[in-house]
Amino acid sequence: MVTKWFFRQFMRLQVYFYRRSGGKRMNRVRGMPILILTTIGRKSGKHRVTPVMYIQDGDNYVVTASNNGAKENPGWFANMQADPKIKIEVDGTTKNVIARKANSEEKARLWPQLIQQAPFFEGYQKKTKRELPMVVLEPTDTAKK
Repeated sequence: MVTKWFFRQFMRLQVYFYRRSGGKRMNRVRGMPILILTTIGRKSGKHRVTPVMYIQDGDNYVVTASNNGAKENPGWFANMQADPKIKIEVDGTTKNVIARKANSEEKARLWPQLIQQAPFFEGYQKKTKRELPMVVLEPTDTAKK
């Protein structure tokens, strides 16, 4: 699929410019801030790097496994479930975090915040029968520049 190939190339370019600029360039998509997630592939064992949109909840970062409304969760979500100790890059800083799926009470509180900032996520939810998981990323150490 040509479209999938172009999307992957764009993501690589986005990660490149994000990192080269210390998080100052290509740090937003559709008006939303992004962070760079690094997970370990559950099958390959390789580092998998993905830019994702986020909202903040206190010191935590919250990402949504929307996969643009596809019928399956994105690969990074399965990788996080297999190994929740991951790294994120946000605002030019690398942080170790523990990833966990938001519980129903958290999602009830966080989903409206996400929709307020990014109403297109409602469209993603309507496109699929699965419930879009929200993932809370809890920093475990002090930030490193």
